[in-house]
Amino acid sequence: MRTLPLLACLVAALVPAAAAVPAAAGDIPTVTARYETPALFDDGDGGNANGDDPAIWVHPGKPGKSLVVATAKEGGLYVYDLKGAQLQHIPAPPAPGEDDAPGRFNNVDLVYDFGGRDLAVVTDRGRDRLRVYAIDPKATGAPLTDVTDPDAPFLFNTTQAEVNEAKTVYGLATWQDRTGVYALVSRRHQTALGLVRLTPAADGKVGYRLVRTLTLPSSFKLPNGATWTPCLEPGELPQVEGMVVDGGRDVLYAAQEDVGIWRMPADLTGKPVLLDKVREYGVPGTYNPDTEECDPGVDPGFGGTHLAADAEGLTIYYRRGGTGYLLASSQGDDTFAVYRREGDNAYLGQFRVGDGRVDGAQTSDGAMAMNVPLGEDFGHGLFVTHDGVNTPEARDGDGEVRENTNFKFVQWEDIARKLNLRVDTTGWNPRKN
Repeated sequence: MRTLPLLACLVAALVPAAAAVPAAAGDIPTVTARYETPALFDDGDGGNANGDDPAIWVHPGKPGKSLVVATAKEGGLYVYDLKGAQLQHIPAPPAPGEDDAPGRFNNVDLVYDFGGRDLAVVTDRGRDRLRVYAIDPKATGAPLTDVTDPDAPFLFNTTQAEVNEAKTVYGLATWQDRTGVYALVSRRHQTALGLVRLTPAADGKVGYRLVRTLTLPSSFKLPNGATWTPCLEPGELPQVEGMVVDGGRDVLYAAQEDVGIWRMPADLTGKPVLLDKVREYGVPGTYNPDTEECDPGVDPGFGGTHLAADAEGLTIYYRRGGTGYLLASSQGDDTFAVYRREGDNAYLGQFRVGDGRVDGAQTSDGAMAMNVPLGEDFGHGLFVTHDGVNTPEARDGDGEVRENTNFKFVQWEDIARKLNLRVDTTGWNPRKN
């Protein structure tokens, strides 16, 4: 994620408006959030907390007691109830040395019944590790406990000096099949994906080992014969962050931010297929060191029409019979694209989260949908999204605007009604499928 994508923010000035945005803002259905979480502030007074990625944990016996677990980069991990009230805060680990990077929690996903315990798994991009937390459904206070194996290794690096260069673990999706429990991870500023197996360790801890990696392309052959490489800062390649595994099909979807959405076998043994592209796909650009941005060329017209870079958070709304919906955050235009889960993932529509009883969501990094009933407010399912521009605006003691993020809770039936989608509260359950 980049707060302002280097290329996407400039392309609109050089191409016709109809090419940059396929539908006027008023034509895109808008839903509103039922609840939101408290503001997180990315400054010293706020503990450098910058919201990023949410996960919805379903309580085994009391759906209304389900939780939302969310990352906040250097701010660590936050746990909320279904009305958005904070229940727990877990700080990211400190830097191991004076000149080293501190912990920085990027993405989170869930595992059910790993040795009898539910787990929240987190990518710590500051330390290049996974961190694992057991979830106690009987807890009256803080429900999460750190159970990470203290001997857990770096994921993509071999020394702390390499970790400090920040090409570390980034995106995350969990996956279970008959062979074990896994995390799929990506690497910051690189195109590598990794398959990581979770393993029991001593004293009830959880460790992991890297099984294999797969490298996505960083350059692409265009229909006109030219080769295109997304314009990024020197030394960076087009990274993946948003990921989700379709557990019923053992398929991984991965959002390469400046490229589009890939579909591939979850065990990383097959060939990836690019199922949709961002609008900026194929637009040439030259990095300008004076402005630290990309100067774009003329759009050759090879991009998609549904996603504005960055392509970000991915999630699946499951329905019975292998059907459902794949949702993707189109960060560049503050919308979410919806595709069929089945078949060739046909595009179904777009929506945004707008202002209502709470403010809307912009520049969303991560989101998650859940179909099962979750208490009185979300009896038809829940959609939670990161909001990268939370309001009302807040200022520090010097009058400067504070970077302000949080998470929005949306009733699924509102999304379904606006896009003519289905509500299916019994066709799938994360504890049974």
